[in-house]
Amino acid sequence: MLIRLLRSHLRPYKRPIVTLITLQLLSTIGALYLPTLNADIIDNGVVKGDTGYILGLGGVMLGVTVVQMTCAIGAVYFGARTAMSVGRDLRRSVFTQVQSFSAREVGQFGAPSLITRSTNDVQQVQMLVLMSFTLMVTAPIMCVGGIIMALGQDVPLSALLLVVVPVLGVSVSLIVRRMRPLFRTMQKRVDSVNRVLREQITGIRVIRAFVKDGYERQRFGAANDELTAVSLSTGRLMALMFPTVMAIVNVSSVAVLWFGAHRIDSGGMKIGALTAFLTYLMQILMSVMMATFMFMMVPRAEVCAERIQEVLGTESSVVRPAAPVTTLRRHGHLELRGATFAYPGAEAAVLRDVDLEALPGQTTAVIGSTGSGKSTLLGLIPRLYDATAGRVLVDGEDVSRLDPALLAETVGLVPQKPYLFSGTVASNLRYGKPDATDEELWHALRVAQAEDFVRKLEGGLEAPIAQGGGNVSGGQRQRLAIARCLVRRPEIYLFDDSFSALDYATDAALRRALAEETAEATVVIVAQRVSTIRDAHRIVVLDEGRVVGTGTHSELMRDNETYREIVLSQLTEQEAAA
Repeated sequence: MLIRLLRSHLRPYKRPIVTLITLQLLSTIGALYLPTLNADIIDNGVVKGDTGYILGLGGVMLGVTVVQMTCAIGAVYFGARTAMSVGRDLRRSVFTQVQSFSAREVGQFGAPSLITRSTNDVQQVQMLVLMSFTLMVTAPIMCVGGIIMALGQDVPLSALLLVVVPVLGVSVSLIVRRMRPLFRTMQKRVDSVNRVLREQITGIRVIRAFVKDGYERQRFGAANDELTAVSLSTGRLMALMFPTVMAIVNVSSVAVLWFGAHRIDSGGMKIGALTAFLTYLMQILMSVMMATFMFMMVPRAEVCAERIQEVLGTESSVVRPAAPVTTLRRHGHLELRGATFAYPGAEAAVLRDVDLEALPGQTTAVIGSTGSGKSTLLGLIPRLYDATAGRVLVDGEDVSRLDPALLAETVGLVPQKPYLFSGTVASNLRYGKPDATDEELWHALRVAQAEDFVRKLEGGLEAPIAQGGGNVSGGQRQRLAIARCLVRRPEIYLFDDSFSALDYATDAALRRALAEETAEATVVIVAQRVSTIRDAHRIVVLDEGRVVGTGTHSELMRDNETYREIVLSQLTEQEAAA
């Protein structure tokens, strides 16, 4: 999975990679040539006392060193630049894919996991690419070149390499093999810590209200301890790896000096050759150590690559049409015909055979008990979900055939939990219409009953809004979200319980202003509060995902027992009949 992911994202950088490998090759050749020159100086210069030879060959060594350093610096530059570019591309790919997901796929992964995958997981893969370009490319060249050069110095002594290199390789492989499942568990633990932390930060008011600070500390502590435990297990293996490698390196050095001394004593080897051979041994083992360092990173990067690929390989259930419809009559006629929706693997459908028609100039209300599928029904219209059966039509065209931009212009949704982005009041209101004038913004605020409190804010339209709208109340957040939808002036307005945080007086004033503003548009309101929807032209009653009644308030009170129960749970008989 890691190789496949990197192959696809490294393809645009073939030229820098070729340059990088060339520079690494030249740098390594220089590093391998220096011990031979040093041996030559010792055997033919130092031993013979030839100062001129020492200075001449020393100048060559200096020139080789300068070339080697220049190539190494260039290789690091291209390696770092390419690795950062790959990380950028991966984050862009994950972000783009997540943006294409429907609510179903977002719920499947979970927001904390998606955040971890697009940040921490990408960073691990990016770091592996960086280390590969700076270390892994050098390691095999250094290892193979070192063996060749060591054989050139003394073939009998090179037999030690047949023992040392396999022992080092096997030792490292055994440790790395045990690390891979630990890294997989570690990434899941990071997800868990992110999830708990995100819940506690978002729900801080609830935690304080129920005095659950101690419980939440314990919950975070448990998640944190689980991550610490698996990290310690991984760290122990990492800590074991370096002493193992160093022990093999040191034993090898002693063996070379031992057998090399006997070779010199017998006249089969020169002192300079032994010095060069020892340097080559160090280079060979250092290259194995560099590869070891890489092997420590590979298991975690491999796990991260699998998690990234899961996101990139998940197709959205809401697919963009191959030949989208780009124009509509733009009347705002909305119709659902036998619409059914079920989550994958669910025992029962959330919506079943829903028939509904909403006409321009009319308000259609949807009411039902909790869990009856009201919000899901609204989600089918702007394609937050796609119906698993049946059709959803806007102006006679199936929404699955509409261009997403056209659908967004035609349908305006105010969700059940309105979200405001960090910025200003104006930037949030212009989110769907960047060229909206200040006059249009104030008009939308006036209709949404938000003008008074916005004018009182320091800066007015330029007043700062915190992420999620955390610095305004729930009712103010709802009214700003309604104003944001009004700025777009769509043909179809969808209000998903968007008045729940408003007091009765504000609710009534807002509905009166909306009635004038949306007189020629199609309005669909989902509400729990009967007073919000009782004056609607048509009320649709949902029960367990099915339409069990349609009509006006008085008709349903007379003929529909489900609607009557909902109304009488909120109003008296006299209030309901008024």
